[in-house]
Amino acid sequence: MSIAAELKAMTARELTQLVLAKEELFILDVRNESDFNDWKIEGERVEILNIPYFDLLDGVEAALDSIPQGKKMLVVCAKEGSSKFVAEQMIEAGRSDVFYLEGGMKAWSEHLEPVKIGDLKNGGSLYQFVRIGKGCLSYMIVSGGEAAVVDTLRMTDEFMDFAEEKGALIKHTIDTHLHADHISGGRKLAEQAGASYWLPPKDAEEVMFTYDKLEEGRTITVGHTTIQIEPVYSPGHTIGSTSLIIDNQYLLSGDILFVESIGRPDLAGKTEDWVGDLRETLYSRYKELSQDLIVLPAHFGKMSELGEGGKVSARLSDLYRDNPGLNIGNEDLFRAAVTDNLPPQPNAYQEIRQTNMGKITPNEEEQRGMEIGPNRCAVHH
Repeated sequence: MSIAAELKAMTARELTQLVLAKEELFILDVRNESDFNDWKIEGERVEILNIPYFDLLDGVEAALDSIPQGKKMLVVCAKEGSSKFVAEQMIEAGRSDVFYLEGGMKAWSEHLEPVKIGDLKNGGSLYQFVRIGKGCLSYMIVSGGEAAVVDTLRMTDEFMDFAEEKGALIKHTIDTHLHADHISGGRKLAEQAGASYWLPPKDAEEVMFTYDKLEEGRTITVGHTTIQIEPVYSPGHTIGSTSLIIDNQYLLSGDILFVESIGRPDLAGKTEDWVGDLRETLYSRYKELSQDLIVLPAHFGKMSELGEGGKVSARLSDLYRDNPGLNIGNEDLFRAAVTDNLPPQPNAYQEIRQTNMGKITPNEEEQRGMEIGPNRCAVHH
């Protein structure tokens, strides 16, 4: 059989399903070492090895002893071409069950996996869109032939197609805050769907476009069964950060609270100003909410935060028990924790903020490059 016939592609969707099903997989990542160390594919039963492509140009024989026999093997590079070349060499060297990642890490970064969170008491359903390669989470509330999308990613066609599949028209797009780690698709999707675009006004002082003000007291309804989206002002990650209570069941926490960590306060250069707001939101405002609310964040930082089927969620009371960021009793210790444990800032975050303000308009390829890498929105303990 020829190499071309034996060589198999694995799509980002297929890889996602494999990771979520916790299947065994060996990955050979042939990107350069710095790119690999910055961002890689992870999973509970994923074993990964980095050997740069240029070290394999003269043949893969020297690498074979480092690669286990009898396991499904996926070769990964940035865009696809290098991984196909190395995968072919592996097949020539006698290895079987070898795949390359179709579209490379670029495709992995952009894949969205819709996961049903649950049905709503007043009718309708809530879905989470897991951007597994970057750790971003978006949401769609569907009820009575209408839909609202929260923290929309720039791959807006995915949301349009999903709403159509569910027989719903998108009436609202909502950003819980001005994002700094990824380019928002909220305005673009609103334009495509003829919907209203909502943004917290305190995050919108420099924006170059019109929007609806996302504020406490301005309840948003979805569908004829009037699913209610109730904004809750919750600053700290940004000065305008606003959480959303959905149908008195779910708390969409934006980048304020995650399953295993809390939001960082430094991405607008105002760490000292916003640390107090962050603590006030987490230790007072959220304490006043129903502790039975299911928290649904806008990001995850670790694969351990993914639950059954890829769902990222936790009961608020459980987070007050288990989340390290919610259990720092002393205010000075809290300030130190959220300033001393900050990860590197997201790739091109200033340019991303400028894009989300409407001040610059990068093309599609430029946007893709700006978003490469992990989200880095959390303080990790």
